[in-house]
Amino acid sequence: MLVVLWSGALAGLALFVVQRFTVIPLIETAETYEASEHPVATGNTHEEPGRPADDWKRTSLTALTTILSGMGFAALLFGSLSITGIRVNTRRGALWGLAAFACVGLAPAIGLPPQPPGVAVAGLYERQIWWVGTVAATATGFWLLASKGRTWPLRVGGVVCVSLPHLIGAPAAIGQNAVPPELIHRFTIASLATTGIFWILLGAVGGFVSSRMQADSR
Repeated sequence: MLVVLWSGALAGLALFVVQRFTVIPLIETAETYEASEHPVATGNTHEEPGRPADDWKRTSLTALTTILSGMGFAALLFGSLSITGIRVNTRRGALWGLAAFACVGLAPAIGLPPQPPGVAVAGLYERQIWWVGTVAATATGFWLLASKGRTWPLRVGGVVCVSLPHLIGAPAAIGQNAVPPELIHRFTIASLATTGIFWILLGAVGGFVSSRMQADSR
C-alpha cells in the first residue's frame, strides 16, 4: 500500500503539472473551436461562448482526479507484480512502467489515439470494449513473448494476441471534426508523451520505494 500511495501520488502530481502546461491548453483551445461550431441556444438567439474559464475549481479537481488515477494505476501495476512475486528496484520498476505504457497507452492509441474535444469519435460502448480488449490482448501477448521458457507455439500465440485487436480494427468515428488537424496531431503527441512519462516515473518511484522497504526489513 505504501508503494502504491507514494508512487501513485507523486507520479500523478507530476503528470498533472506537465499536462497543465502541455495538454490542458490544447483542450481549452479545442473547447473554443467546439463551442464555436455548436453555439449554445438561448431563447430565440444564439450565443457563441468564448474560451472556457480556467478557474481554481476546475484546476484543483483535475489535479485531484489525476493523483487518484495515478494511485489506481499504481495499484494495478504493483498489485500484479506482488501477486507474481516479482521484486523490483528503480531500474526494473521503470522498465515495468514502460511495458505498462505500451499496453495501456501505445497499443490502444494505434486504433483510438487520444483526441481533444470536438473530434468525431465512435460510440462510447464500442470504444470501451475495443480499448479493454486491446489492453488485455497486448498484456497477454507480451507475457507470452517475454516470459522465460516459452515454446515457439506460445511465442507465436503472443504475436497473435498483440496483433489481433489491430487486425479486427478499432470502431470507426461518426461525424465531423470541429477542430483543425494540426491541433488534433499536437494533442495526440502531447498526450502520449506525458502518459509515457507518467508510467515510467510511476514504475521508477514504486521500484525505489519497494527496494528501500525490502532493504529496511532485512
